[in-house]
Amino acid sequence: MPLPWGAGLPLRLPGQRCGSLAEGESTGGRSLGAGEKAAERPEEGKGLGQNRGWKRMDMKETYITKEEAERITESYPTPFYLYDEEGIRENARRLKQAFSWNPGFREYFAVKATPNPEILRILREEGCGTDCSSLAELEMSEACGFRGQEIMFSSNDTPLSEYRFAEKLGAIINLDDFSNIEELRETLGGFPETLCLRYNPGGYFKIANTIMDNPQDAKFGMTEEQILEGFRILKAGGVKHFGIHAFLASNTVSNEYYPTLARQLFTLAVRVKEDCGIRLSFINLSGGVGIAYRPEEKPNDILAIGEGVHRVYDEILGKNGLSDVRIFTELGRFMLAPYGALITRVIHFKETYKHYAGVDACAANLMRPAVYGAYHHITVLGKEKEEGTESYDVVGSLCENNDKFAVDRRLPRLEKGDLLFIHDAGAHGFAMGYNYNGKLWCAELLKKRDGSVKLIRRAETPRDYFATLDIDPDMKRYMDSHSL
Repeated sequence: MPLPWGAGLPLRLPGQRCGSLAEGESTGGRSLGAGEKAAERPEEGKGLGQNRGWKRMDMKETYITKEEAERITESYPTPFYLYDEEGIRENARRLKQAFSWNPGFREYFAVKATPNPEILRILREEGCGTDCSSLAELEMSEACGFRGQEIMFSSNDTPLSEYRFAEKLGAIINLDDFSNIEELRETLGGFPETLCLRYNPGGYFKIANTIMDNPQDAKFGMTEEQILEGFRILKAGGVKHFGIHAFLASNTVSNEYYPTLARQLFTLAVRVKEDCGIRLSFINLSGGVGIAYRPEEKPNDILAIGEGVHRVYDEILGKNGLSDVRIFTELGRFMLAPYGALITRVIHFKETYKHYAGVDACAANLMRPAVYGAYHHITVLGKEKEEGTESYDVVGSLCENNDKFAVDRRLPRLEKGDLLFIHDAGAHGFAMGYNYNGKLWCAELLKKRDGSVKLIRRAETPRDYFATLDIDPDMKRYMDSHSL
């Protein structure tokens, strides 16, 4: 049942969010560089809470207060993920607005980022499709009401049975490798009417002479010559509708990424028309548009990005008789990351050569800081107005020294029981969790637009953890005797 906040709890007004102070160095060890400015102070007499038009450079916004979070923990113990429905919907609408110039535009949400049915249904209501890369993601999409070409199946090293299931659903199949073409024909006894090929241009992918990534080292996609030959084979095999797809860089914080990628794909589309006699039906820009994990970073402007793609579209496709090509995207991080947080409680302190603050979450709940050295901002709920006067390593309980959400992080003085709001965990957060050290998966909750909170995935139990061991007689007896 949805959990009401109760009378007297402050709720966010539309467009209004709570503020949070920040820190110095990140999990990855990066400090403010010489050219980066520290946060400016507000004008004398203007408090943090009263001046909504002013925002510190070392702050990130939250979508709950300490009082709201404590209320939730009465029903759902920490740690848990909390998603913001209002933020998700607003962001989906901004994306749709950014590409409203293209009548056939569709966002195919990357299910891998946040595979939860409640999230998928929200995005479906906002007009999104799903980008799937496995059987389970296809099945979840079908269960949530996605049908036919509302689903894009982009996989690699793909079991043949998954092609069959995708074809049964009527999903658009995006082939990763040239050899998949004949493999698919043999598996399905022919080609579907619509097919997409994944492109890898090789070399270095640059934006304004800055190297963003190295596609030639990526395992994904086909060369340009393979793409052209592939389309000739598909055309001869009866395919009627064609598309191309490419993913060349991850988590770019630059309004120029999509327009730069679009220029490459649109140019290829013209060559496909000239060399193969094929007019592409759609071009999938995939993902790669990132978010500002650090408060001092300038976030992407999706409206500017959409207009940038529009200009390149008119310049290349429009002038070459391809002004009816549909544009697709496959965003995951951009769609969900800012609208999900890991809520965890401080439970322990340790003083040795450093100051450690232990929390009840660990890398098994959010692995990005431990594995990638990724930065996730931390707000101490209820202490948003306090300065970051103390330096902490914020750590979990895994038997691994990299189980750290933050290293040398400047935070307000912490106390046992403090609730931490770990930002930007709405994508590739819960989804990348694991059971190492016997840690159980935490719950996922949704803050709905009316302010209530809904459980959208229960926390894992010991019985869940041991479920696949029920073939072992000792484990089965133990589970039964302990009512697991």
